[in-house]
Amino acid sequence: MKTDIHPQYHQTTIQCACGNVLEVGSTKADIRVEICSKCHPFFTGKQKLVDTAGRIERFRKKYEKFQQKKEKPN
Repeated sequence: MKTDIHPQYHQTTIQCACGNVLEVGSTKADIRVEICSKCHPFFTGKQKLVDTAGRIERFRKKYEKFQQKKEKPN
């Protein structure tokens, strides 16, 4: 390796807003994050389900005029 071109690599802590602290190696001295695997809804199982059926119906209702125009010439 070339000398004096690589950043300093040292042990640091990642602190989450929920209070979780992780020890990792990084080039940054102190890392603070808003969300981590301990408090993220995907990992905790408290994920909200999105009503995709409602979105699809709204889309079809909005563009059904265009579908009718395409079906008539056939």
